[in-house]
This record gives sequence, C-alpha cells and structure tokens, in this order.
Amino acid sequence: MTAYGLAHLYNPQPHHPEVLEYLERIQDTLDPYGGRFLVHGGNLEVREGSWPGALVGIEFPDPAKARAWYGSGPYQEILPLRANNIEGDILLAEGVEPGHDSAKMAARLRRESTVAP
Repeated sequence: MTAYGLAHLYNPQPHHPEVLEYLERIQDTLDPYGGRFLVHGGNLEVREGSWPGALVGIEFPDPAKARAWYGSGPYQEILPLRANNIEGDILLAEGVEPGHDSAKMAARLRRESTVAP
C-alpha cells in the first residue's frame, strides 16, 4: 500500500539559506526509501475554505518506508534546517488499496454504524 508524506507549511521562506540547504539535500534522503515528490510548493487553487501556506506531497512505496525515511539519520540531520525556519504540520498517511471504491466503503460504514435493538 502506498504511503504519503504531507506537509502544510504556513510561512514558507524558500530563500532562507538553511531552507535552500534543506532543499539541496532532501532528495538524497528520499532516494533510499523510494520517496518522490508529487507536489512541492507551486500554485494552489483553493476551491473551498482557505489554505494559508504551501503544500508538499511525497509518495513512498509503503508506510514502513515512509516511517523509516522520516526517522532516518540523514533526514533527521537536515530536518532542523526546515523546522527552524518554516512552521507547518507534517503527516504520514497510508494510501488506499488498488481498486478502492468509496461507495463500498460507505456501505461498510453504514453496516458498522447500525445499532442492533
């Protein structure tokens, strides 16, 4: 099952020297774990609500590789370069199985929420 590293960055400062170093070094920390950027800043078109800041999305082959990358020595070494300069929320999320069907999910949730008399 695919997994994702997601970041909502509130006050991006892409020109800060430490952030630039982080950007220069992060790919080398991702490669051993099969991580690849899907979204890396760029323009966001907000259709509902508000989204202050930037979005980053990284895909990993599975949740174990995502967790291993985040906890790895090389990533932890560069993490302060970003964290000390950009506030944000960072998540690791499991993807869905191939063939995921939201209608089937809804049916399962309905069955599970039915209270027996």
